[in-house]
Amino acid sequence: MMHRCLIALAVAAALSAPAAAEEAVVTYKSLAPDVAFDLARTALAQCRKDGFQVAVVVIDRFGQPLVVLRDRFAGLAAIQTATGKAWTAVNFSRDTSELLKLIRDGQLSADLAHVPNAVMLTGGLIVKSGGSIIGGVGVAGAPGGDKDEACAKAGVAAIQDKLDF
Repeated sequence: MMHRCLIALAVAAALSAPAAAEEAVVTYKSLAPDVAFDLARTALAQCRKDGFQVAVVVIDRFGQPLVVLRDRFAGLAAIQTATGKAWTAVNFSRDTSELLKLIRDGQLSADLAHVPNAVMLTGGLIVKSGGSIIGGVGVAGAPGGDKDEACAKAGVAAIQDKLDF
């Protein structure tokens, strides 16, 4: 009887080893730097076309900058604000305009604005591929977050074919 228990334990341990090994390694998707650069360049070009001097920041899924572009006459706080918008979108898994709407509608607490590094202004978008967030983009400097968001959307639209599979 004892021998059967030992065999059963050995079999159970052998069967669970692959599962434990799979849990020890995490694979993920993230935005490639060249694609991030294309996104940023297109967003900046759209804002220039619209007559706005802005900063564009593209971050990876962990909130780290991949690309920072600042037009020559963009405001002093534009890079920091764009970074915060992108970080906020990725951290809360929603575009910042959607977060603001949920706060206005009372579905989310306005206290979220006090989260360190959060910038609750329109102009931050998540970038997704295959249903996973792979990065974010923030634009700051246009006269209104809706204009920042339009430039960010142009950037995302320019790379969407590279993200869809």
